[in-house]
Amino acid sequence: MSHRVGCMASDENLANEVRLLSLPQLAPLGRWQLDLPHDRPEHLLLWITRGQGVALFDGARAGIGTHNAIFVPARQLLAVDLGRQCFGQALVLPVGSAPSLPDRPVHLRVRDVTTQNELAGLLDAITREQDSGKSLNSKAVLAYSELSAIWLQRVIETEPASPRASAARRLARRYFDRLVHGHATGASMADHAEALGVTPTHLTRVCKSQTGRTAAALLTSRVLHEARAALVQSNRPASHIAKDLGFSSAAYFTRFMQHHTGLAPSAIRRSAA
Repeated sequence: MSHRVGCMASDENLANEVRLLSLPQLAPLGRWQLDLPHDRPEHLLLWITRGQGVALFDGARAGIGTHNAIFVPARQLLAVDLGRQCFGQALVLPVGSAPSLPDRPVHLRVRDVTTQNELAGLLDAITREQDSGKSLNSKAVLAYSELSAIWLQRVIETEPASPRASAARRLARRYFDRLVHGHATGASMADHAEALGVTPTHLTRVCKSQTGRTAAALLTSRVLHEARAALVQSNRPASHIAKDLGFSSAAYFTRFMQHHTGLAPSAIRRSAA
């Protein structure tokens, strides 16, 4: 059985509906849910209204601040480290719910006040419909979500054309894709480097320059997120989770979790409960 079946079942149930959340609601079990690299089954549009933070997506690290919009398509690597004074909203969009959404990650720094107010108004309308209990409110939410996607496309059209990505950025994107689809194979960073046709040293240097983190640290963090999610979102035995994540033994998995969190798998599960 795939490791996603057990630990992501609740995510997949929620992925059937549009949701507008506050930033804390994206990480109800702890900051690790956003801080650690992960991927989601649905598209995500973040709208920051106050404060600053750092986002990791599209093969690079980017500073984010007030009136920044970040769009990350489903099943793409993402990590967001938000400051304590950072506020905003997250529009969670099931695949297919808003056809006008772009097919690539986007980071927009929106300076025009009218444009800022347009998105704020659309998100307020989604909030009202979510809470109204009126007939056809689900259809209204979908309609406002599509209008939000159109807003995103229109703002993108006003941006200067992006220069062609550097070779380093393209390699980092490819590694990010492997961290989404191949993190649970038990492959080491060196194995991933070989599959990408580069040396571990080169991959490490590129990741450090693009993200501020080494290639090994990114892999470790991605596995750690999946492990924590599996432990707190399911009741599957830790030994099964270890096997699904490519660990050679349950004992090695326990040592891994203790080293990186200070807690054994059983303690992580108890703390969440």
